[in-house]
Amino acid sequence: MTTGLTSTSPALATHYPRQQAPTPQCSRGRGAGYRSDLSGYGATSAATLPRLDWSVFHAINAGAATRDWLEDPVTLFGGLAVTLYAVATIGLWFLARPYGELKWKLACASALFGAAVAMLANQVISRIWDRPRPYVTHPASDHLLAAPSPDPSFPSDHAAAAFAIAFGVLAFSRRGGLVFLPAATLIGLSRIALGMHYPSDVVAGACVGWAAAMLVTGLGRKWILRVVVRLSSVSDRLLRPLWDRLPWLRALT
Repeated sequence: MTTGLTSTSPALATHYPRQQAPTPQCSRGRGAGYRSDLSGYGATSAATLPRLDWSVFHAINAGAATRDWLEDPVTLFGGLAVTLYAVATIGLWFLARPYGELKWKLACASALFGAAVAMLANQVISRIWDRPRPYVTHPASDHLLAAPSPDPSFPSDHAAAAFAIAFGVLAFSRRGGLVFLPAATLIGLSRIALGMHYPSDVVAGACVGWAAAMLVTGLGRKWILRVVVRLSSVSDRLLRPLWDRLPWLRALT
């Protein structure tokens, strides 16, 4: 990368056609040196972000892959986390007392619909920027601890769905959100540790998930309420006998 104003960039020449390229002597002195630093600031900042993204990825991925006591738990968590997270989300529906308050049912429905919206948004974004996975771009440095995926790296589907669920639950229950948000964070970190995503992929997925949850719990709240009321008319009749036989369920709500 060329710094300073001693070399003429075609882009600069086009943008500033009347500006003359300074002579080498102009780079001397405090004022010229200050201008030289500013001229390369944009290029340096643009190059720093991918470098930082890779550095954080490599630290997390290599840290998990090169430690046997950490690799096995991370791999196990990566394989089970999504399934357990989905089961926990659906289980919120069963925490609601039949013919009682709809809070947990609204949280469950909003979380699931938010995840669906987030996944659709990810499909659109990935078609705009088809970013290769880390193990494709850096095959010699990436420690792949999971089965490879043909999908683009940006943004992370796992992070988008997990955070959409977490923020959807948080919109109706602070206590539930404080459980799901740390779990979503761990899922996002595990995708980096497994070598599947860059940190920026996970951050972008979290942002998509948050936006999807806000959309569903904001503009879609009335529609979600109608869906929950209709489904409750069926599920409450089926779950009422279970609640009568298992009174300890009431202590969880």
